[in-house]
Amino acid sequence: MLNYTGLENRDVLVVGLAKSGYEAAKLLNKLGANVIVNDGKDLSNDSHAKDLENMGITVIGGEHPLSLLDNNPVVIKNPGIPYHVPLIDAAVKKGLKILTEVELSYLISEAPIIGVTGTNGKTTVTSLIGDMFQKSRVTGKISGNIGFVASKVAQEVTSTDYLVTELSSFQLLGIDQYKPHIAIITNIYSAHIDYHETLENYQNAKKKIYENQTADDYLICNYHQRHLIESETLKAKTYYFSTQQEVDGIYVKDGYIVFKGFRIIHKDDLVLPGEHNLENILAAVLAALLAGISVRAIIESLTTFSGIEHRLQYIGTNKTNKYYNDSKATNTLATQFALNSFEQPIIWLCGGLNRGNDFDELIPYMKNVRVMVTFGETQSKFVNLGESQGKYVIKAVDVEDAVDKIQEIIEPNDVVLLSPACASWDQYNTFEERGEKFINRFKAHLPSF
Repeated sequence: MLNYTGLENRDVLVVGLAKSGYEAAKLLNKLGANVIVNDGKDLSNDSHAKDLENMGITVIGGEHPLSLLDNNPVVIKNPGIPYHVPLIDAAVKKGLKILTEVELSYLISEAPIIGVTGTNGKTTVTSLIGDMFQKSRVTGKISGNIGFVASKVAQEVTSTDYLVTELSSFQLLGIDQYKPHIAIITNIYSAHIDYHETLENYQNAKKKIYENQTADDYLICNYHQRHLIESETLKAKTYYFSTQQEVDGIYVKDGYIVFKGFRIIHKDDLVLPGEHNLENILAAVLAALLAGISVRAIIESLTTFSGIEHRLQYIGTNKTNKYYNDSKATNTLATQFALNSFEQPIIWLCGGLNRGNDFDELIPYMKNVRVMVTFGETQSKFVNLGESQGKYVIKAVDVEDAVDKIQEIIEPNDVVLLSPACASWDQYNTFEERGEKFINRFKAHLPSF
């Protein structure tokens, strides 16, 4: 951790406790700042608030008094708090510096930073890069919007590590000096307009990831959205990724992932499915190469990385059949996405809580479905859906029974996909429990040697 003195003896107001506020307050206290923590909810029985008070930090809960701004403090704002909240609005009007805790992570980090943002895919890219580091001699730790507070992880890394940080648009709005050595923008679509008010504001928030970069840094972005990158403010060396054509960067050619003419791996050997994940993989591989991770470690990761838990999660292969746990797909939109991710024949496990809706919107995505195995309250609806499309349909009692029943009809190279398109509460307490039952039943059918 760098000995940063820029906030020593400065008044700093942390607005919003939560996880990031708690860690930011502790770090600021360590850096010698005069810290006050404020949250709109009652904190009288909050264990984190009591912990901070025991350190001598002032904690004010239940209201946002404007008097907290009297001494013109630096404001560290929880990313989710909108700028129109009266306390923050008043701070803006006073011209106070308003930051998010990721700025603190940059100020103290000994490690160079890989920053990942984008509308879609940033969690997968961050997790995949982290997995590549785990399989490499180069070390890196993941942090940020993925669930590990960046300012806490930044205290643990050294100059020989990398700090890999997932960054939301909310977090990026609150940066000042923050500068990743390698920045990734997966894509930018319309999102969070209720917070940012306009698409342009949202795009500008995302583009802040590279505003402090220099010619010694790297920016990785989608070639087909290059028009969104403002070349006049861009100083970093820019590399692109594309699944459709050769670019200055990384791309797919003749089925292979290629960088600078070098074939890394064939896409058929990847375990993360779908065109969207192919883009995520390209971005992650390029960042890993720039960070010095070996091709061997990258290939090992790409052939084993399971993905995000319960979200098109690769759980393993039995014989020639890959199994995917998409238990988090509790609606038809998520299942459309999953069914569209495979070119191989699919054995689709589906069904669950009956909320009264039909499933006809799934029909255009069922072309690769060879067999349907259905269970739960919506079983009859999925039976009718499958039969209307000429699919072979099997009735099962639950997810475990479904895995048992497919063992008799599975064919080489079939993909087994649990993507229920329904909530789990008719048979399971949570979608996580449903996914774990699926995983455990898959393991029960693995051959023993």
